[in-house]
Amino acid sequence: MHRSRAIVIVVAMAAIVGAFAWWRPSAPAAPTRCPDGAPLRLGADGVATCGAGAPMPPAKSLTLRQKFDCNTATERELAMIPGVGPHVANELVKARGTGFTSWEQIDAVPGVGDQRLLTLQAACEIRLVDSGVW
Repeated sequence: MHRSRAIVIVVAMAAIVGAFAWWRPSAPAAPTRCPDGAPLRLGADGVATCGAGAPMPPAKSLTLRQKFDCNTATERELAMIPGVGPHVANELVKARGTGFTSWEQIDAVPGVGDQRLLTLQAACEIRLVDSGVW
Protein backbone atom coordinates (compact mmCIF):
# COMPACT_ATOMS: atom_id res chain seq x y z
CA MET A 1 0.00 0.00 0.00
CA HIS A 2 2.76 2.46 0.94
CA ARG A 3 4.75 1.48 -2.12
CA SER A 4 1.78 2.24 -4.44
CA ARG A 5 1.29 5.62 -2.84
CA ALA A 6 4.99 6.43 -3.23
CA ILE A 7 4.89 5.48 -6.92
CA VAL A 8 1.85 7.70 -7.49
CA ILE A 9 3.58 10.62 -5.78
CA VAL A 10 6.77 10.14 -7.81
CA VAL A 11 4.81 9.95 -11.09
CA ALA A 12 2.80 13.05 -10.18
CA MET A 13 5.95 15.00 -9.32
CA ALA A 14 7.58 13.90 -12.59
CA ALA A 15 4.52 15.11 -14.51
CA ILE A 16 4.62 18.49 -12.77
CA VAL A 17 8.35 18.92 -13.39
CA GLY A 18 7.86 17.88 -17.03
CA ALA A 19 5.04 20.38 -17.48
CA PHE A 20 7.21 23.22 -16.15
CA ALA A 21 10.09 22.15 -18.40
CA TRP A 22 7.88 22.35 -21.51
CA TRP A 23 5.95 25.47 -20.54
CA ARG A 24 7.22 28.74 -21.91
CA PRO A 25 5.44 32.03 -21.33
CA SER A 26 4.00 33.53 -24.49
CA ALA A 27 5.38 36.76 -25.84
CA PRO A 28 3.29 39.83 -25.03
CA ALA A 29 0.89 40.78 -27.80
CA ALA A 30 1.70 43.81 -29.89
CA PRO A 31 -0.54 46.79 -29.13
CA THR A 32 -3.44 47.21 -31.53
CA ARG A 33 -4.62 50.64 -30.40
CA CYS A 34 -2.95 54.02 -30.66
CA PRO A 35 -2.72 55.89 -27.34
CA ASP A 36 -4.61 58.97 -28.55
CA GLY A 37 -7.39 56.95 -30.21
CA ALA A 38 -6.06 57.66 -33.69
CA PRO A 39 -6.45 54.84 -36.19
CA LEU A 40 -3.57 52.51 -36.91
CA ARG A 41 -1.85 53.26 -40.20
CA LEU A 42 0.20 51.02 -42.46
CA GLY A 43 3.80 52.13 -42.86
CA ALA A 44 5.80 51.76 -46.09
CA ASP A 45 7.38 48.62 -44.64
CA GLY A 46 3.94 47.04 -44.13
CA VAL A 47 4.05 47.33 -40.35
CA ALA A 48 1.15 48.85 -38.42
CA THR A 49 2.03 52.20 -36.88
CA CYS A 50 0.39 55.06 -35.04
CA GLY A 51 2.27 57.59 -37.13
CA ALA A 52 2.20 58.48 -40.80
CA GLY A 53 1.19 55.91 -43.38
CA ALA A 54 -1.59 54.60 -45.55
CA PRO A 55 -5.01 53.71 -44.16
CA MET A 56 -5.16 50.15 -42.87
CA PRO A 57 -6.83 47.87 -45.44
CA PRO A 58 -10.01 46.25 -44.07
CA ALA A 59 -8.52 42.73 -44.21
CA LYS A 60 -5.67 43.81 -41.93
CA SER A 61 -8.10 45.78 -39.77
CA LEU A 62 -10.16 42.64 -39.22
CA THR A 63 -7.04 40.69 -38.30
CA LEU A 64 -5.99 43.35 -35.79
CA ARG A 65 -9.56 43.74 -34.49
CA GLN A 66 -9.65 47.32 -35.71
CA LYS A 67 -12.77 48.90 -37.16
CA PHE A 68 -12.70 50.09 -40.75
CA ASP A 69 -14.91 52.51 -42.66
CA CYS A 70 -18.14 51.01 -44.04
CA ASN A 71 -18.32 53.90 -46.51
CA THR A 72 -15.00 53.19 -48.23
CA ALA A 73 -14.78 49.39 -47.97
CA THR A 74 -15.15 47.50 -51.23
CA GLU A 75 -17.75 44.81 -51.77
CA ARG A 76 -15.04 42.16 -51.42
CA GLU A 77 -13.79 43.68 -48.17
CA LEU A 78 -17.29 43.82 -46.68
CA ALA A 79 -17.85 40.19 -47.70
CA MET A 80 -14.81 39.19 -45.59
CA ILE A 81 -16.64 40.13 -42.40
CA PRO A 82 -17.75 36.84 -40.85
CA GLY A 83 -21.50 36.43 -41.31
CA VAL A 84 -21.90 39.08 -44.01
CA GLY A 85 -21.09 37.24 -47.22
CA PRO A 86 -21.06 38.39 -50.85
CA HIS A 87 -24.81 38.92 -51.30
CA VAL A 88 -25.24 41.29 -48.35
CA ALA A 89 -21.94 43.01 -49.19
CA ASN A 90 -23.28 43.69 -52.68
CA GLU A 91 -26.52 45.07 -51.23
CA LEU A 92 -24.55 47.33 -48.87
CA VAL A 93 -22.44 48.76 -51.68
CA LYS A 94 -25.53 49.36 -53.86
CA ALA A 95 -27.42 51.08 -51.01
CA ARG A 96 -24.52 53.18 -49.78
CA GLY A 97 -24.62 55.76 -52.59
CA THR A 98 -22.55 58.72 -51.40
CA GLY A 99 -22.15 57.19 -47.95
CA PHE A 100 -24.07 55.95 -44.95
CA THR A 101 -24.65 58.53 -42.23
CA SER A 102 -26.41 56.31 -39.66
CA TRP A 103 -26.75 52.68 -38.58
CA GLU A 104 -30.46 52.92 -39.34
CA GLN A 105 -29.59 53.30 -43.03
CA ILE A 106 -27.46 50.16 -42.88
CA ASP A 107 -30.19 48.30 -40.98
CA ALA A 108 -32.63 49.13 -43.81
CA VAL A 109 -30.44 47.36 -46.40
CA PRO A 110 -32.06 44.09 -47.53
CA GLY A 111 -30.48 41.10 -45.79
CA VAL A 112 -28.90 42.97 -42.88
CA GLY A 113 -31.24 42.29 -39.94
CA ASP A 114 -30.46 42.54 -36.23
CA GLN A 115 -27.61 40.00 -36.01
CA ARG A 116 -25.77 41.22 -39.10
CA LEU A 117 -26.16 44.80 -37.91
CA LEU A 118 -24.42 43.87 -34.66
CA THR A 119 -21.70 42.10 -36.64
CA LEU A 120 -21.21 45.13 -38.87
CA GLN A 121 -21.10 47.49 -35.88
CA ALA A 122 -18.36 45.34 -34.34
CA ALA A 123 -16.30 45.27 -37.56
CA CYS A 124 -16.71 48.72 -39.05
CA GLU A 125 -17.75 52.26 -38.31
CA ILE A 126 -19.46 55.02 -40.20
CA ARG A 127 -16.98 57.75 -40.99
CA LEU A 128 -18.64 60.76 -42.51
CA VAL A 129 -17.58 61.52 -46.04
CA ASP A 130 -15.77 64.84 -46.44
CA SER A 131 -18.03 66.90 -48.69
CA GLY A 132 -15.26 69.33 -49.62
CA VAL A 133 -17.61 72.33 -49.29
CA TRP A 134 -15.14 74.49 -47.42
